[in-house]
Amino acid sequence: MSPKRDYYEVLGVRRDADERELKSNYRKIALKYHPDRNPGDKEAEESFKEAAEAYKVLSDPEKRRIYDQFGHEGLSGMNGGGAGGFEDIFSSFGDIFEEFFGFRGGRRSQSSMMRGADLRYDLSIDFMDAAFGIETEIEVEKMVVCPTCGGTGARPGSEPEICRQCGGTGQYVRTQGFFSVKSTCPNCRGEGKIITDPCPECRGRQRVVDTKKVSLKIPAGVDNGSKLRLAEEGEPGMNGGPAGDLYVFIRVEPHEYFERRNNDIICKVELSFVQASLGEKVNVPTLEGEESLTIPAGTQYGDTFRLPGHGFPSLRTNIRGDQIVQVELKTPKHLNKRQEELLREFSKIESEKFTTRIKKLFKSGNAKAAK
Repeated sequence: MSPKRDYYEVLGVRRDADERELKSNYRKIALKYHPDRNPGDKEAEESFKEAAEAYKVLSDPEKRRIYDQFGHEGLSGMNGGGAGGFEDIFSSFGDIFEEFFGFRGGRRSQSSMMRGADLRYDLSIDFMDAAFGIETEIEVEKMVVCPTCGGTGARPGSEPEICRQCGGTGQYVRTQGFFSVKSTCPNCRGEGKIITDPCPECRGRQRVVDTKKVSLKIPAGVDNGSKLRLAEEGEPGMNGGPAGDLYVFIRVEPHEYFERRNNDIICKVELSFVQASLGEKVNVPTLEGEESLTIPAGTQYGDTFRLPGHGFPSLRTNIRGDQIVQVELKTPKHLNKRQEELLREFSKIESEKFTTRIKKLFKSGNAKAAK
């Protein structure tokens, strides 16, 4: 009989390896040499057992201390100095094999609980509802427990029969060498029962499609793409498992006057040439209604004015952003005779002012040159 290899060498770790490194390396080796992946390969089975034995010792602080001090001899006679049978391996490391191979401790529960599926609902709301929040109802189509059979899948008055292939355990045993592997029964799919007289409404599926009204409170300040989670409003779980969640994705409709930028809103206001030149008080729309805004004389195209606290509320702090008013100049298209005369006169004055400035510049330049 060949001598046992060093446990640290088997797992490919240093002697000061921590639990996390031990477990990570053992997972890789167990996945590589698992008998289901290497049917009929005796060497793979031995490597699988060897790695299980090494991990069983090194993952136990007391056994590891003894092994580090006395080696394999120190573990002689102790429970855990060998890997044991296949069932023993699974009972010791069920959490690891559940992650990779889908079962725990070599056994599945006869009716394992399953969480219900999550659902998505896309909801469009008005710009103002996004600003101030709204309570509404939505209708969600989802699978629900069949009301006729109560979720058994069998016709009322009848009962599912015990699966003859697995005897109601939901498992069947497959032997590989000296290992025994338990897997989900393919006949009943792990349920342990067979429906011979299915429910006429759900046809044995245990669930049916139904439409349910769900109350929804949308907080003030939501934006495009905001996602609301309604716990356990998704599809129901199986075999007593919890229901899934409902995720509502928000789309905010555009507004006629306002445009959102983070928590600020942008509003464009058209002014005439005269209003921008002379200044004037104008009424501008806000989320709460009209607000008076003083436009100073000499306002230019693109100038902005800020109304503090007139924007959207923050979802986190509830502090509102600002409203930014952008000025656009409106050029009249149809002038009467008097308007045209006044504008020409204004243009003439502006031209004379420009000519005067140019002359002053030339005089100033000539005077400097003469010096």
